[in-house]
Amino acid sequence: MAKTAINLYSVRDLDEPLLEILERVAAAGYDGVQFSGGLRGTDPAEVRATLEETGLETTPAHIGIDVLEEELESAYGRFGETLDCGGVVVPYLEAEAFATPAAVDATADRLAELAEATAALGWPLHYHNHDHEFVSLGEEAALERLLARVPELRLELDVGWALVGGSDPAALIERYGERIEVLHTKDMVTDEPRGFREIGEGDVDMEACAYAAHEADVEWLVYEHDEPDEPAASIETGAAYLDSL
Repeated sequence: MAKTAINLYSVRDLDEPLLEILERVAAAGYDGVQFSGGLRGTDPAEVRATLEETGLETTPAHIGIDVLEEELESAYGRFGETLDCGGVVVPYLEAEAFATPAAVDATADRLAELAEATAALGWPLHYHNHDHEFVSLGEEAALERLLARVPELRLELDVGWALVGGSDPAALIERYGERIEVLHTKDMVTDEPRGFREIGEGDVDMEACAYAAHEADVEWLVYEHDEPDEPAASIETGAAYLDSL
C-alpha cells in the first residue's frame, strides 16, 4: 500500500514556523512530507529532530534546477544526507523547453547530465510535470519524447496537470509505472486556465489513479493543492481523502 505525504508548497502561505507545520502534518495522519524549495530558514538538524519525533518520513525533495546545477553537493547535504530524502525532483521547467523536438532534445541532454551527477551521489533524479509537457510534437507528446531520451529519469506524475494537458492520468500511470515512485494527487478542472480544486472536487478520477498506482506499486501518494483557500484546513482534508482511497 502506498504511503501518503503532503508537498509543502501547498502550505507556503501558512504563516507558521516549519517545525509547527511538520507537527500539523503528522497530526493529520500523513506518513511523510515532501519538502519544496527551502526550509524557511530552519536549521536542517532541527528539522531532522522534528521528523524523528513525529515519525514523518521524507519523499524525494523538490529543488529548482538552477540550484541543483550550481549547488548540488550543498543541496544533497541538506536534503539527502541530513533529511534522508531518497531522491530529488526538478519541479518545473518553462514551456519553451518542450515547445519543439529540438527543444525537448536539449532539455533531455540537460536532465541527463544532471541525472548523472545526482546518481553519483546515490540520489535518483525525478521530473515533475505541468500541462505544457503534453504538447503534441506530431507523432508523440513532448513528455513522451523526453522520457524516451532519458531512461534514467524518473517521473513524478502530477495527475491534475496531466489531465489539463489532455492526457489520461491513470493510463500514464499504467504506462510509466515502473518509473513512478511519487505520484502527485492534485485535483483540477479542465475548463479554467488554473482550475485548482480541493482533492475529490475536480475532474480527476482519483480512484482510477489510486488503483493504477496500487497496481504499479507506486511508493508515495502526495497531496498537493497549489491555491487552497485555507491551507491549514487543507492539510487535514488531503490526509483524510488519501486515507479513503
